[in-house]
Amino acid sequence: MQQCLQFSNKDRDLQFASDYQPHNSEVQQLRILIHGPTGSGRSSFFNSVDSALQGNVTGRALADAISHDSFTLKYKSYKIQKGGPGTFYPFVFTDIMGLDRDTNRGVSVEDIKLAMMGHIKDGYKFSPLCKITEDDNYYNNDPTLKDQVHVLVCVISAETSSILSDEHVNKMKDVRLAARDMGILEVAILTKMNEACPEVKKSIQNVYKSKYLKKQMEKIKVVLGIPLYSIFPVKNYHSEIDTDDDNDTLILSALRCIINLGEDFVNDQ
Repeated sequence: MQQCLQFSNKDRDLQFASDYQPHNSEVQQLRILIHGPTGSGRSSFFNSVDSALQGNVTGRALADAISHDSFTLKYKSYKIQKGGPGTFYPFVFTDIMGLDRDTNRGVSVEDIKLAMMGHIKDGYKFSPLCKITEDDNYYNNDPTLKDQVHVLVCVISAETSSILSDEHVNKMKDVRLAARDMGILEVAILTKMNEACPEVKKSIQNVYKSKYLKKQMEKIKVVLGIPLYSIFPVKNYHSEIDTDDDNDTLILSALRCIINLGEDFVNDQ
């Protein structure tokens, strides 16, 4: 792991996101799908990316700080404004219901697979008991490359990463294998690190010195097969009223990797 934060990376990665344009003419914007266990901070991660790019704390994707159930019920994509009104970054984040250890709760793994293939339209309300059917109004029968997911982001809480249930792990592995078969690459985001590690709570600059976080990242690598270079510890914005350079550095570094992997996918099609 790196030994310290590279603060100069914030400006570099912010410029990278600002300059980025997909090279494949079939795609006007990368589609980034966020998934993971309920309560892991999926919606808050999108809000944190939005905040880092906007320069002020935002909360467009509704999140619940109390319940451990999924607060996200619908399939919803978010654009991020760039500059003046009507101008957006060429990537969208799609948020979905969280995975639950109970088979009768949370998003269906089959729905995640269909979403990755581009079969689900914005606005679809997930049902834990059954996947979307072809006669549903929100089912896209003929998805094109622009409808498909181009990169997968798995969000895991550092507080619970060491005690993930077998059910959670099996579902996430199932999603990862399906993504592999489609050629979609995956990034893992390790959230709530300041709540899980006293060193990081004291100072976010200790993130790459923390033995605890390194251990959690190693566990994610072993359990899910995601390489260490694709696992990013971040601190989501949730109680702050202003953005912070240290937070933004971590968030934008993860975003740069996400964009690069999505770009690789669309260029290989």
